[in-house]
Amino acid sequence: MKLCVIGGGNMAQALIGGLIDTGWSPADISVTTRTEKSRLDVLRNFRVKTFSNLAEISHCDIVLLAVKPQQLFDVALTATPYLASQLVISIAAGICTDELRKWLNGHSRLIRAMPNTPARIRAGVTGLFAIPETNDEDRNHAERIFSSIGRIVWLTQESDMNILTAISGSGPAYVFYFMEAVIEAGISEGLSRETATELTLATFDGASRLAMASHEDIAELRIKVTSKGGTTEKALAVLINAKIKETIHDAVTQAAQRSRELGNELALMQKRN
Repeated sequence: MKLCVIGGGNMAQALIGGLIDTGWSPADISVTTRTEKSRLDVLRNFRVKTFSNLAEISHCDIVLLAVKPQQLFDVALTATPYLASQLVISIAAGICTDELRKWLNGHSRLIRAMPNTPARIRAGVTGLFAIPETNDEDRNHAERIFSSIGRIVWLTQESDMNILTAISGSGPAYVFYFMEAVIEAGISEGLSRETATELTLATFDGASRLAMASHEDIAELRIKVTSKGGTTEKALAVLINAKIKETIHDAVTQAAQRSRELGNELALMQKRN
């Protein structure tokens, strides 16, 4: 299968690297980017074919739209004349398939994807949604592409993409924020930044690995760490009294709402234009 990637940013390059690492031939990948610098970066990093215009997609089986949401409308209009029966996959946040389908003049083989930044180290998770007109082969192609950068989760309704974006798309930032706080607490208690950082990163990594490997509920794992009258119980009491769980819930809800708003704003902007 010949793949054409439109866009040469970090996520596009993560996907290209993952595909090549998992056996996709560089000869079957072409990349179209807007800038000469981006084309040179992709060529130097992956030795794939690069182009400055979208006509190349007429020779591809799969077209991956890896541009920013604000650029997608113009890209879609420019790409439409070169589309026939290709599978089109978009990773642009907030743009629903109904809207994108209009921009692509009713194109019927369409899948929407939402990967996250750990894809850069092949540890990402990607949410996928396929419109009804796609077939099992299309879904298999999407799975092969995004499993090269981590795990995949299929959604049965596209509206769930907003909460998925809030959890896995934005989620790494929540984890980094919590890490920052723990590191700063360690430093304030006398540890060097290097030691506090090493302890924090190793702890988060180990806890995540344990949770992934265990069949127990996350709450049960937490309870097993919490000895009666011990240090963990004391720390958790502070978090509970501060309503940290409720705050996190509100943060995720707000992120999901903003995802909905962004999609509506971009769609409305294009209608006005």
